[in-house]
Amino acid sequence: MNATSGSRPVGALLLCRAEPSAVRPPAELLTEQLLLAPAGPEWSVLVPEGRPWLDDGEPVERVVTGWSTALAVAVPGRPVLALWWDPDRAGFTLATGFRRTVGYTWLADGTPVGEDEAVHTFADRLGLDPVLDVQALEPLTRSDPDADAVTRLVGLTAVLARVGLVLPGGVTPGASADRLRAAARAHGAELVAGTGWREAVRAELEAVEEGPYGSYLRGPRARLLGAAQLAAGVPLLGWGLARRSGGWATAGALLVAHGALGILYDRFRATR
Repeated sequence: MNATSGSRPVGALLLCRAEPSAVRPPAELLTEQLLLAPAGPEWSVLVPEGRPWLDDGEPVERVVTGWSTALAVAVPGRPVLALWWDPDRAGFTLATGFRRTVGYTWLADGTPVGEDEAVHTFADRLGLDPVLDVQALEPLTRSDPDADAVTRLVGLTAVLARVGLVLPGGVTPGASADRLRAAARAHGAELVAGTGWREAVRAELEAVEEGPYGSYLRGPRARLLGAAQLAAGVPLLGWGLARRSGGWATAGALLVAHGALGILYDRFRATR
């Protein structure tokens, strides 16, 4: 599918519940040019260039699911929400660490085709209010002739405003990659491009070591996390390469890189 088919462009946004300084190092490993900007207190937004779906014809949902999974497990405790849309559908995928991703989809006219339970799981994993916020999300799972798929995504971001999400002006679901990137640049977004996996991962580990997740970088937790990342990344990388899926192959490569370097980092720190 290409960006010119149908009446709606193909696009995506990655919303990370973390500050840009924490998001930047793992984002550099996605081998995709991205624009990174603050999106409210403790939120960041990544605007991808979109080459996998614009140039290579990969399904946008599959690509961003791989990316969000990779970003969410790069450092524990940082949920990543991917919003995506194409001429036929739109939806979201929430990745939280090694947990199974949760997602929901609407047809272009807004018809819900997801499981209602997914919305409750989504709210729970993001720490939303189990009563007020869930009540605000539930209409997204009901038929509404006046709400198409993109309107549903905009409604989702409105609910997330209750927990601090503030998207930069013009960075809204449903727009083309060019419009999204122009709007992000207008709000001072920085370009994130690959700098080499060793340098990027090392920079992230050193930044996180002094923070609340420092215990995951040294000692038993570090070794356990590194082994888990390797165990998850190797088959994911092989699966992505076998199916020529750049998004999933990148996710696997990121996990392998983090797992291997995390174990080496722990050993290096232990000898200092």
